[in-house]
Amino acid sequence: MKVLLDACVLYPTVMREVLLGVAAQGLFQPLWSPRILEEWARATVKLGPGAEAQARGEIALLRARWPQATVSYAPSLEARLWLPDPADTHVLAAAIAGHADLIVTLNAKDFPRQILAEEGLARLDPDQFLLKLHAAHPQLVARAAEAVRLEAERLSGEPWDIRFLMKKAHLPRLGKALAAGG
Repeated sequence: MKVLLDACVLYPTVMREVLLGVAAQGLFQPLWSPRILEEWARATVKLGPGAEAQARGEIALLRARWPQATVSYAPSLEARLWLPDPADTHVLAAAIAGHADLIVTLNAKDFPRQILAEEGLARLDPDQFLLKLHAAHPQLVARAAEAVRLEAERLSGEPWDIRFLMKKAHLPRLGKALAAGG
């Protein structure tokens, strides 16, 4: 399954690391465009000095790890598309060009299901997407989430409860499922 990841799900670190950890388990092939990665880098500016440089380093690692994930498309593709927010048509264009099955985004209102269906696409928020993958492959998703939890503990020097960490990362249903041991 090919899944286009919108910038809004790549920018929060824990959410991104869980999604990419699950992709590394082979449960989906991630896709993005150069513009999506640029949006992620620019969004970090508000975090203060050095944040954008760190994001660009993470993006370089991401590109090296998944070289086939970067999607490009002709400007004419984007020009023929319509979404409620014209600034999001590039996401839809990348999904179409990459032959994605799904767009994972937090911006439901900007990606109406009927418009996506016309292009053979669906949309899920990251919590819904990961919960579906967890239902089908609980051990693989749990393994990816546990690796993120351990890294959070290493970086913070504090213990992290998996349910609380996932809730903080806007993945509350996944956190509940993981805490239940399923």
